[in-house]
Amino acid sequence: MRTAQIVRKTKETDIQLALNIDGTGKSQIDTGVGFLDHMLTLFAKHGRFDLVVKCVGDTYVDDHHTTEDIGIALGEAFTEALGDKKGIVRYGHFTLPMDEALITSAVDLSGRDYLGYQLDIPTQKVGTFDTELVEEFWLGFVRKCACNLHIVQLAGTNSHHIIEGCFKCVARAIKEAVVIEAAYADEIPSTKGVL
Repeated sequence: MRTAQIVRKTKETDIQLALNIDGTGKSQIDTGVGFLDHMLTLFAKHGRFDLVVKCVGDTYVDDHHTTEDIGIALGEAFTEALGDKKGIVRYGHFTLPMDEALITSAVDLSGRDYLGYQLDIPTQKVGTFDTELVEEFWLGFVRKCACNLHIVQLAGTNSHHIIEGCFKCVARAIKEAVVIEAAYADEIPSTKGVL
């Protein structure tokens, strides 16, 4: 079973995160940031990842450190759980409608980090959550997951729907990329022989 447990402790956050890539979508999320809790619950459900996140962060300052550091920890968890990446499909793509919003995402678990982020979120906040932190979350994720991730908004005017569509869509794309191809179970999906 492809699992990971990450502990990340800084002067700004104290995070405990557990991931099971081959789960059923169960989650227990407590980040201290309500909107982020909701997005991570959606991510787990739509990727069918089992995910536990507990974070105590300096949210009395703002939500930035908590959001970014959880993205970092989640990226680390995927790297650890995937190991040498033998047999994985490697690439994943999904397009997801969320009411008036339409989001597409593509991922390559290449061992190289790049974020192509093209969301035009019309408001600065959803509730108390700063919408600019969505990009910070995914930047932290790709740096530690060492993947190429593109997130593109094709349509949408509702900030909540755009962000929710983003988390669901990325989860589906990643789930497609981590599937094991039985015929290639002992192979690294790269001519280099390593990812």
